[in-house]
Amino acid sequence: MTQPVPAPASAPSAVASPRRIAALALPALVVLAAEPLYVLVDTAVIGHLGRVPLAALAVSGTVLTLIAWLGTVLAYGITGRAARRFGAGDRAGAVAEGVQASWLAFGAGVLVAAGMQLGAGPLAEALAGPGEVADAAARWLRVAALGAPGLLLAAAGNGWLRGVQDTRRPLWFVLGPNLLSALLCVLLVYPVGWGLTGSAVANAVAQTVSGVLFAAALARERVPLRPRLRVIRQQLLLSRDLLVRGVAFQASFLSATAVAARFGAAAVGGHQIAVQLWFFTALVLDALAIAAQALIGAALGAGDSAGARALARRMALLGAVCGVAFAALIAAGAGIVPGLFSSDAQVRGQAMVAWPWLVALQPIGGVVFALDGVLIGAGDVRYLRNLTIVAALGGFLPAIWLAYAFDLGLGGIWAGLTLFVLLRLAALLLRLRSGGWAVVGAVRGM
Repeated sequence: MTQPVPAPASAPSAVASPRRIAALALPALVVLAAEPLYVLVDTAVIGHLGRVPLAALAVSGTVLTLIAWLGTVLAYGITGRAARRFGAGDRAGAVAEGVQASWLAFGAGVLVAAGMQLGAGPLAEALAGPGEVADAAARWLRVAALGAPGLLLAAAGNGWLRGVQDTRRPLWFVLGPNLLSALLCVLLVYPVGWGLTGSAVANAVAQTVSGVLFAAALARERVPLRPRLRVIRQQLLLSRDLLVRGVAFQASFLSATAVAARFGAAAVGGHQIAVQLWFFTALVLDALAIAAQALIGAALGAGDSAGARALARRMALLGAVCGVAFAALIAAGAGIVPGLFSSDAQVRGQAMVAWPWLVALQPIGGVVFALDGVLIGAGDVRYLRNLTIVAALGGFLPAIWLAYAFDLGLGGIWAGLTLFVLLRLAALLLRLRSGGWAVVGAVRGM
C-alpha cells in the first residue's frame, strides 16, 4: 500500500467549493447528454425512411451503445488514476496514464471494427432474426463500427482530461463532432441519397473526428507516447472490475423488463416510462459522480485523506439535495409526464403504480450515485464490484422474480429496485464511515 505523504498547502479538496464542483460537473453533463441527444436526432431522421430502416437502427444502435458503454467503463477507470497523479503534483504522470489508456482504447477499437466486418451479420440475426431488418442492421454496423477506434479513444481522452480537472476541452471535442454528425446525417441520408448507410457514415466520421481531437490533445502534452504494458495491465484490471459491476446492472434491469413484460403490454409500457425517467436522472447525477472522481482522486493523490473524507461527505450531501429536487419535480409532474409518453390510459395507469417508488428513489439514488463517484475516484472499484453483485443477486433479482411468482405487478418490481438501491446505500455509507477507501498516494496499491 502506498505510504501517506504530506498534503500540500493548497490540497485539491481545499478548493472543492460548490462552484468548483459545478465547474467540473456541468461540462461533464453536456458530454454525457451529447450522445443520447444525437441518437434521438438520428432516430428522427431515419424514422422517415420507413419501418425497416428504423427497426434496423434500433437493433444496430443497441450494439453501438454497448461499445460506447465499454468506453465509459474505461473513462471511469482512468479518471481516478490520472487524478491521483495530478493531485500529487505530477501532471506529466497523469497524462502518461492517458497515453496508456489511449493505446488500450485504440487497440480495442481496432478489434471491434475488424470483428464487426465478420460478425455483424450473425449478431444482427441473433438480435432481430433472419430477414431484411437483420440485413439492414448488419450493413449499418459494418460501416458505423469503423468509428469504434475513435469512439474509444474519445472515452480514454475524457478519462485523463477529467483526471487533470479539464472538462472544457472534452466538451468541445465531443459536442462539435456530434453536431457535425447530425448535419451529415441529414445531408447523406436525403440529398445524397445514401439512406441508412448515410447515417452509419455520419456516425463513423463523427467518432473518428472526436478521437483525433483527443489524440491531438494528448500529443500536445509532449509526454512519451510509447506503450507500457505494465500500466496497461493495471488499467485492464481496474476496467475489469468496473465491467463486471456494469454487467450486474445490465442483467438486473434486463430481468426487470422481462418480468414487467410478463404482466402484459400496459405494465411493460408503464415500466418503460418510469425506468427511462430513472435513467435520465441517473445521467444528470452521473455528472456529479464524475466531479467526485476527479476531486477525490486529486485529494488522495495529494496525501489529503482528511480532506478527501470531508469532500466525500459534501458530495453525498449534494447528491441528496439534487435527489430531493428531482423527487419534487417528478412528484409534481405525476399527472402530466406519463401522458407525454403515451396516450394509452392503461399504460399511464401502470406508470402511476411505479411513480411513488420513482419519487422515493430520487434522494436515495442521489447519495448512491455520488458515493459511487467517490469510490471510483479513490480506486476502490473492487468493493463496488462486490457490492453490486451481492445487491443484485441477493436483493434485486430475487425480489423481482418473487414479484412475478406472487403476481405483485409493477409495484413489486419497483419495490425490488428500491431494495437494490437501499442495500447499496447502506453498504456505501458503511464504507464511507470506515475510511478504508481513503488510501493516499499517487497510485493506489493494486
